[in-house]
Amino acid sequence: MNDPQFVVSGATHPRTAPADGPGTGPPALSRAMVLLLAVVCGAAVANIYYAQPLLPVISRALGVSQGAGGLVVTVSQIGYALSLALLVPLGDVLERRRLVTVLLGLSALALLGAAASPSLGLLLAAIAVVGATSAVAQIVVPMAASLAPDHQRGSAVGTVMSGLLIGIMIARTVAGALAQIGDWQLVFVFAAVLMAALAVTLRLVLRPVPRSESSTYPQLLRSVPALVRGESLLRRRMALAAVGMGCFTVLWTASSFLLAGPPYGFGPAVIGLFGLAGVVGAAAAAKAGRLADRGHGRRVTTGGLVLLAVSWPVLAVAGVGGPSGLIALTVGIIALNLAQQALLISHQSAIYRRVPHARSRVTTALMVSAFAGATVASALTAALYPLVGWLGVSALGLVIALAGAGIWILELVHPSPAEPPAESSAEPPAEPPMAVRHPVGAGREEVGCA
Repeated sequence: MNDPQFVVSGATHPRTAPADGPGTGPPALSRAMVLLLAVVCGAAVANIYYAQPLLPVISRALGVSQGAGGLVVTVSQIGYALSLALLVPLGDVLERRRLVTVLLGLSALALLGAAASPSLGLLLAAIAVVGATSAVAQIVVPMAASLAPDHQRGSAVGTVMSGLLIGIMIARTVAGALAQIGDWQLVFVFAAVLMAALAVTLRLVLRPVPRSESSTYPQLLRSVPALVRGESLLRRRMALAAVGMGCFTVLWTASSFLLAGPPYGFGPAVIGLFGLAGVVGAAAAAKAGRLADRGHGRRVTTGGLVLLAVSWPVLAVAGVGGPSGLIALTVGIIALNLAQQALLISHQSAIYRRVPHARSRVTTALMVSAFAGATVASALTAALYPLVGWLGVSALGLVIALAGAGIWILELVHPSPAEPPAESSAEPPAEPPMAVRHPVGAGREEVGCA
């Protein structure tokens, strides 16, 4: 367990830089550790999506209407949203290995409680806790950013975020397959065992990750809106995150309606398989982080917004049905998911470098904004689809994407104030008197341009 290629220390002792990286920083994360953190993210966030294809089965098993059974998804989303606002900021003031493993353990217990629930009320209570603890994924992402040295940070965040999006995409497929083998309780038992195994594994292979700031909890919560007010870069990235997640939600909400009705008429099992196309886009987007590491953050953001807009005319063709429609839908899903993932990685890379001491709190701000964008987009899609159909909601998606392009043009024309170079964004040592300032490396892009 003491293999330096796998065990990671949260301490920030000086080290010799690689030839292509900045002067000093934490030791490089091994590939195995980055992949483990990606699995943790994906498995945690999948917990709030397992129930979606199981709602009819759960409703019948508990003897409630489908409308009442639908509260399972609603409650999990509410728990997740509240946790983003109230729990994720703790990642800046608590030792993060302990925080993550405790939340994974609590999630395992809540999932077992959900599997054993004999009534809807008890199931909803358990699922609310599952939703809240699943936000551990948004603690792991800034933790990965803190553990990685500057030259590896974008790549590490990109891989971990790919794991998160892949978890969202395959959760429905996994739930459907397990429910086919056994019943709906088996899905939650499987998820509980996975959470427990990941908690134990992280506890064994990850050394303590020191907190980055000392504050009281009320001060911590008050500092989140203060960071938003004080950082124009953060505000613009929050708006772009809402745009990207809004497009993502329009696609996945409307595509279910499209595929279930004419001209396709597919069942839930086949519809769930289209999520695998999204996995392709999520996996490919990990390269966006490596581009950001090499100083191409602006190009990643610009390319992501262009791809986001271009994907909607392609997706619109899916409405014609037939093989050409299915090809257009598949290509559009891959393109849009690639764009969304690349954009989110570029946002996180930029704000993590800008505010290195508050990565959990800026994650809270970014993801709450993204969640708000998804909520509004979901409501608009559900309301408009019966009136305007697939072509109409494709136009809605294009309008949202173009709004994001307008925000980015504003950033290009009137950039946010110059920010510290990437080299100064490493996690400060645990004891300030021992802190060492390092020279700025040549050829590195400032975060304001990321």
